[in-house]
Amino acid sequence: MKSINVLSAAILFAIPNFSFAEHRISKSDLPEVVSKTADAQSDGAIVVGYAKDVEKGKTEYEVQLMVDGHTKDVTIDPLGNVLEVEEQVQQGALPANALNGLRAQAGKGSIRKIESLMKRDKIVAYEAQVVAGKRHWEIQVGPDGQKLDHEE
Repeated sequence: MKSINVLSAAILFAIPNFSFAEHRISKSDLPEVVSKTADAQSDGAIVVGYAKDVEKGKTEYEVQLMVDGHTKDVTIDPLGNVLEVEEQVQQGALPANALNGLRAQAGKGSIRKIESLMKRDKIVAYEAQVVAGKRHWEIQVGPDGQKLDHEE
């Protein structure tokens, strides 16, 4: 596992999906079991930072990584279980149905960053950041490219 402390803040600002609702923490603030999972998930990656958040009344931890030049965020519960993995993917690596679904939702907007969302080792959605003029928003489709009836 590689770690960068000096550049962490600069890199975090360059990662658009970093949420300021999350509270940045140090690795030493992680419960031991969460730290072990974070270490396993970050093997071979650059650790950008750690965060703690409360989602729907439940505490979650996140390890933010750079892997081969792309972002990867791993959300971990207090027991050390991986809840979700968001990993940046290139448009050319997407299934055609997923890319077509994202393009349809983006309309005239420009797709900037696409991430796969995995839960229980299965892709449940693709999420894209879209820009049109000064407007920025996120869209999601299911693995088959269909619009979701709820946000993953």
